[in-house]
Amino acid sequence: MIAARAGVAEGTIYRHFASKDELLNEVFRAGVRVLRTPVREAAESGDCRTCLDRVATRWAAIAAREPALVRLVFDTSLVPLFDERSRAIARELRADVEQLVAAGKAAGEVRSGGADLWTEVWLRLTRLVLDRVADGTWRPDDPGPGLVRSAAWDAIRTETAGAPLVTDSSTQQGDRS
Repeated sequence: MIAARAGVAEGTIYRHFASKDELLNEVFRAGVRVLRTPVREAAESGDCRTCLDRVATRWAAIAAREPALVRLVFDTSLVPLFDERSRAIARELRADVEQLVAAGKAAGEVRSGGADLWTEVWLRLTRLVLDRVADGTWRPDDPGPGLVRSAAWDAIRTETAGAPLVTDSSTQQGDRS
């Protein structure tokens, strides 16, 4: 299937990759690199809420363009197929997000408790958006992604870190009724 879609002979793929597992791992690592870029860029964005919102928004845009890539990176059932390099880069992606959360915690924006816990909560809620965008249920600019981003922030923020971030004006109006 890959060879046909790429418009090359099947043998061409095996000149570059010794096995299907090697190909899977290389594609996985490339996907993680794509998703790490918004995290690293967001780290320069200011407060934790803004950083995490930018990451989730960029990831949703990637999910809309490249749904298979996002599914691959976040599909935990594939972990047994990954080699150590792939597992390491997956840990690095999570560590990048955890650094954003830890910085927010240090600034008094994120609840007390381990940054690893709040990272997991944020990632699980964000994955809901990514899954729905990837499967075509939502578009990145629909109200749902903004509501989930807001809920993800509410789940990890301190009481003094401010109200939820809602980016869609029609959603805000709908909440008032």
